[in-house]
Amino acid sequence: MREIAFRQALREAMQEEMRRDENVYLMGEEVAEYNGAYKVSQGMLAEFGEKRIIDTPIAELGFAAIGVGSASNGLRPIVEFMTWNFAVLPLDQILNHASKMLAMSGGHFGCPIVFRGPNGSAGQLGAQHSVAFENWYANIPGLKVISVSNPYDAKGLLKSAIRDNDPVVFMESEVMYGDLGHVPEEEYLIPIGKADIKRAGTDVTIVSFNKMMKVALGAAEELQKEGISAEVIDLRTIRPLDIDTIITSVKKTNRLVIVEEQWPFGSVSTEITYRVQRMAFDYLDAPIRRLCSADASMHYAPTLVAAFLPDITKVVKAVKETMYSVK
Repeated sequence: MREIAFRQALREAMQEEMRRDENVYLMGEEVAEYNGAYKVSQGMLAEFGEKRIIDTPIAELGFAAIGVGSASNGLRPIVEFMTWNFAVLPLDQILNHASKMLAMSGGHFGCPIVFRGPNGSAGQLGAQHSVAFENWYANIPGLKVISVSNPYDAKGLLKSAIRDNDPVVFMESEVMYGDLGHVPEEEYLIPIGKADIKRAGTDVTIVSFNKMMKVALGAAEELQKEGISAEVIDLRTIRPLDIDTIITSVKKTNRLVIVEEQWPFGSVSTEITYRVQRMAFDYLDAPIRRLCSADASMHYAPTLVAAFLPDITKVVKAVKETMYSVK
């Protein structure tokens, strides 16, 4: 199987869907003439033209509204945000229009739209460019929320998102666009709402998503050196949440550690923790552990960035504490 970059996997997903369906188009800042802020849309203007690859002003609320309106009238827009930090501006369109369109129209009008772009921290970008938003959007009924960690999943899930008849929030990461991964040349789709076991194990379940999957898998490698077998689950989809895969794993390993980039209060791990203790409490041999970002704004200094985020060492420590604790 060939190996391609994360950005190429996303590009291929959009290209294939635009060739398949003339109603699909891409819109956002710098997506056309500049080939995308992160070169995800490189070459797409030349292939599809300016009516389907559309540069916008720096006005997220405005072009998100155009996307929602066009989706309600038969098109299938892909709206790219240069960062999800900027998507706070069009939150009204995502929350009050896209997610509620089907319900408010009595089922007559859907909103088949994909909002996509990089999410979370990406090094020394400061407090206003470093927020992870999965839990924000997962709290909104009517939205589907996807957060991918590798090129294979990115392509398969983006194609599924574009074909979906509901609004989809699709989250990537700036620090992963150059990551390489195996992606087949033939067409494939990955179903929305299905987690994936990236590494089988027997002693502890580690659940994560997006770029924190690198941390989770790295911790699993370190733990294996000490004889601890970790099963690592990539959520891939935050909403709908595949809780069944998590529960099945916990029933086997009897321990759970969740690693994410969100702030701890009201995070994705909070919801998972509640559901697991409700559905599999008797199978737990130790309290569930969560590793989140610090409950503060991310600062610029590299030492503070490191202190803010979960890392392999922190995960290994949490797993060991879970392994050697008792109810």
